Amino acid sequence: MKKILLILSLLFFGFAAFAQDDNSNDDRGGKLQQRMQEYIQKRLNLSKGEAEKFSPVFLRYIVELRKTHRENASDKIILQQKIADLRVRYRNEFRQVLDEQRANKVFEAQREFEGKIINELKNRQLENRPLRRTRALFQ
Repeated sequence: MKKILLILSLLFFGFAAFAQDDNSNDDRGGKLQQRMQEYIQKRLNLSKGEAEKFSPVFLRYIVELRKTHRENASDKIILQQKIADLRVRYRNEFRQVLDEQRANKVFEAQREFEGKIINELKNRQLENRPLRRTRALFQ
């Protein structure tokens, strides 16, 4: 359980490392953030016009999500409440760009992407760890 929490923490703090300044409105972002955005756009089958309108809103959502994590990291209950409030607010903003069904699926696609990243990190960790039998041979 601690490993999963550590990986999730690293994932969310990783967004901060790849992020642009909170006040910046340009389209530069980290590779992970860009890949998440591309994944969600493909998962929701966004048209080019929808993707252009969706990108800045999603970028603001990610920036605010990181900020919320930083500010409320010490109190998990408050953090969960703030994230829920943030998602409700941004769901309404996503509805202005997308239909209601796809606006609701943005967060589901985000969780899927994060799950894939976590699995990838676990797989890389396992690949770098020697097998127990092999370790026993070297002792």
